[in-house]
Amino acid sequence: MPAMPTRTLVLVRHAKSSWDLDVDDHDRPLSGRGRRDGVQIGQDLTRKQIRPDLVLCSTATRSRETWDRALRGGVQATEVRYVGTIYHGWVPELVRLLREIPDSVGTALMLGHAPGIPDLVEFLAERDHASADWDRMTAKFPTAGMAILSYAGSWADIGQSQATLESFEVPRA
Repeated sequence: MPAMPTRTLVLVRHAKSSWDLDVDDHDRPLSGRGRRDGVQIGQDLTRKQIRPDLVLCSTATRSRETWDRALRGGVQATEVRYVGTIYHGWVPELVRLLREIPDSVGTALMLGHAPGIPDLVEFLAERDHASADWDRMTAKFPTAGMAILSYAGSWADIGQSQATLESFEVPRA
């Protein structure tokens, strides 16, 4: 049986949101810093030559705006899906979404919220106690935080401690 290809999974927490408007949490836009950091996310992904085949993005305004700003930063994606369950998604719901990704997708990006995205990284990636990225990530997974994982297997089989944390960054403009 041939080995499964290594896949890339990018897990991103939305950029900094604004609290200046009296709107529902789902409808909060990005702050000025968030708009700048969103562009930086796109620039960092482009610099790393990461081009998602599929983006799964929360329907919350700040997440959609983060992706829009990342596009302005130069990142490109083959397909983007806005998924409501990412907004308040916990690990089981987020893993279910990942397991629905077709195996034709080599690189996927999920853009969402805390605590779902940080918890998902900790669930999927095997803990490396010697990794500075792990230490930084578990100390704080701030807005615009971006974890890049590798995974060898079918998306349908992704699960606990099956991925490797390749890097954790916080793009700031």
